[in-house]
Amino acid sequence: MRRLFFPKPSMASSILAPSHFYSLSIPSARLCPPLHLITFLSSAGRRFTTASSASPTPLFALDDSSPDFSMPEKKEILHTDSKMLLKGLSYTELEKWVKARGYRPGQALMLWKRLYGDNVWAHSGDELEGLNKDFKKMLIEKAEFRALSLREILPSSDGTRKILFNLEDGLIIETVVIPCDRGRTTVCVSSQVGCAMNCQFCYTGRMGLKRHLTAAEIVEQAVFARRLLTCDVGLITNVVFMGMGEPLHNIDNVIKAANIMVDEQGLHFSPRKVTVSTSGLVPQLKRFLHDCNCALAVSLNATTDEVRNWIMPINRKYKLGLLLQTLREELRCKHNYKVLFEYVMLAGVNDSIEDAKRIVDLVQGIPCKINLISFNPHCGSQFRPTCKEKMIEFRNVLAAAGLTVLLRLSRGDDQMAACGQLGKPGTIQAPLLRVPDQFQMAMKLAP
Repeated sequence: MRRLFFPKPSMASSILAPSHFYSLSIPSARLCPPLHLITFLSSAGRRFTTASSASPTPLFALDDSSPDFSMPEKKEILHTDSKMLLKGLSYTELEKWVKARGYRPGQALMLWKRLYGDNVWAHSGDELEGLNKDFKKMLIEKAEFRALSLREILPSSDGTRKILFNLEDGLIIETVVIPCDRGRTTVCVSSQVGCAMNCQFCYTGRMGLKRHLTAAEIVEQAVFARRLLTCDVGLITNVVFMGMGEPLHNIDNVIKAANIMVDEQGLHFSPRKVTVSTSGLVPQLKRFLHDCNCALAVSLNATTDEVRNWIMPINRKYKLGLLLQTLREELRCKHNYKVLFEYVMLAGVNDSIEDAKRIVDLVQGIPCKINLISFNPHCGSQFRPTCKEKMIEFRNVLAAAGLTVLLRLSRGDDQMAACGQLGKPGTIQAPLLRVPDQFQMAMKLAP
């Protein structure tokens, strides 16, 4: 049995005492349900089947041990009485599905190109020009093309667009498209509804985790972005899994989605231009480096376990030393591969010159680049951003030690589209953790 705790509605968001929680005992098996095909009811009343899991997960769990982030065994089940959600299939799975219905593998390739390539990005059977007539008829009867529906596009003053999508179960996710003057346009995709990691500086973390996104729901964000905005912003060239959620907590669906994105016959993103971010789930990180050729970003954000335990609770399960040593060992086998360390700078918390010097020591032996990110304030935030002058001084310490370091400017913050600003917490929120004594004054200065 595992015991779940939920905050009482009457309590403020800063939750400290055990007495502030409702207690509910639930069998452990229900906290980690088996992966299976999920049948949804679409807005048009049609059922469709996907080969990815989106099993609901508790908002957050508190007990004597750390949360279990292991992934259950995947099971594939085909419901022949349901419509198949095509974007939930890898190319191999699509080919098998097409052949099982009596059509040639070449038809599967033509369909794949209509879904992801040739500037078609099909969302319905009406957009499948060039396919065999009987094959097209079968697809209209047996297949579903869309996993998401567009809710709203919010343009930012700097050209960034935040896209809100409705999911079939009524939940909402957010995707961000970020144009760049140098000809690079990036789509930032979500991998979960909410997030279980409870990083204290992240607005999404306030939501807790509602559920994983399926592979189809992840891929569809990139398809929609190209379909909706290519004419306005140019070709979308990069993907970052840095939207809502912890990607490696949903590793099966994330790896599957990333593989679909880099397929040469489809969306054809370069693996080096698809970056998956993690807060530091060590076992899943190792699997990702073994099973996926895409780039990896690690949210570092602190230089001591004491600070990282506070602002990134996952550090209590996977300590800083273990995380960095794992990267050191795993990257020895990967040639010309650099991990991207992301470092959100929080005034008075992790932005001292001593912190910069510790970073130099921490990343020794790890091929890497470092992104220094300005903290983006949000409602209820207890932090404040480091001033630009101090960020430059911090950067100069790293650069002087021979590290490759970049300052990442905020984009889309006027539409709550910047790093750490996505989502909409509800009335029940993940707890704010106790501020260590030495940072009490810095927190009092926060807006």
